[in-house]
Amino acid sequence: MATEWERRYAHRTQRMGSSAIRELLKLTEQPDFISFAGGLPAPEVFPVKQVTEAVDTLMKEAPTQALQYSATEGYRPLRELLARKMSQTGVPVGLDNLMITSGSQQALDLIGKLFIDPGDRRSVEAPTYLGALQAWNAYEADYVQVAADENGMVVDELAKALSVKPKLIYLVPNFHNPSGVTLSLERRKRLVEIADQAGVPVVEDDPYGQLRFEGESLPSLLTLDALNHPSTDGYNGNVIYLSTFSKILAPGLRLAWAVAPAPVMRKLVAAKQGVDLQTSTFTQMLAYEVAREGYLDQHIEIIRATYRERRDAMLAALQESMPAGVRWNHPQGGMFLWCILPEGMNATRLLERCVKTRVAFVPGNSFYPCGGGDAERTMRLNFSNAKPEMIRAGIARLGAAIREMMAAYPLPALPR
Repeated sequence: MATEWERRYAHRTQRMGSSAIRELLKLTEQPDFISFAGGLPAPEVFPVKQVTEAVDTLMKEAPTQALQYSATEGYRPLRELLARKMSQTGVPVGLDNLMITSGSQQALDLIGKLFIDPGDRRSVEAPTYLGALQAWNAYEADYVQVAADENGMVVDELAKALSVKPKLIYLVPNFHNPSGVTLSLERRKRLVEIADQAGVPVVEDDPYGQLRFEGESLPSLLTLDALNHPSTDGYNGNVIYLSTFSKILAPGLRLAWAVAPAPVMRKLVAAKQGVDLQTSTFTQMLAYEVAREGYLDQHIEIIRATYRERRDAMLAALQESMPAGVRWNHPQGGMFLWCILPEGMNATRLLERCVKTRVAFVPGNSFYPCGGGDAERTMRLNFSNAKPEMIRAGIARLGAAIREMMAAYPLPALPR
């Protein structure tokens, strides 16, 4: 019977697969497992008290509204709050430019539905966010990889990639997932300019932008693009911007927002109606109740302090436990750190060894749609979800596994 079902699936399902990260999360639910694999926020900073109070308020003051259907675009007071905050960054965001989605992942899927025909190309960083690949593979997208370094996407290489006329440019400019790097200001300006000249829209995925621990905040691509498209009647530029409450409130609410020119937004709204009609009224009203008096600004400071402590703990543990030849970066914010193993090593085989010692990470090859480069010897480490003492213990296990693997398969030593 299984064979019969295989013949009935649509052709596009051949490119649909389960996320390597989600599969790893099942494994790491075992007791005594230390996981650096998931992109999970720290549960210790969830605003449980404020959410509980907001639920009580909703059930007392607006229970029938909270439990009823509402507009596809989203709960108007929440949209107005987000539009005001985004307008403060120099982007003239009106209500016609903004929609609430059921997590940023839904927004990525809607963008795929709207823009991708089979065989259409997407220009992405290498490595890039795995969730975007999952969303767009179902629409049979092809990818043009653009190299990235410690300053983000190498924009000079993007100019070459545009010669094959991709439909979209996709990137995570702030504290990138998986690499943790941030796109420099100079490259931001150049990217916006090149994309505009080529007539290729940019999808700016910004879940981590508010989680900066150090360094100077940089303007979004949306903000820079708005300068090139001045308007007094809402945003009308070349960027589609995504952000989320998952990293600043709680991921279980599945609440995010998208900003786009009004004609694009109308199409996205129509696409969303065919998926879920609307994002949960209850969770939207709950988020508004928590956020409306400015609480989130205070809460984000707590998140930043917590994640900075954990990032510092991981950096110190790596310095102490890693053998020569292992390299890693120093993210200025976000939730992830990127490691490169010595030449000749394979991160997937290392993971198999690490699982036996009950520590996990995500091999980097999952984040390269076209492979190549250092993909096989890279790994993503998440520092937001483990307390410092667990980070130290887990990195010690990881370092020991790397030393064992290097001893079993002698490799040329590289300077750190």
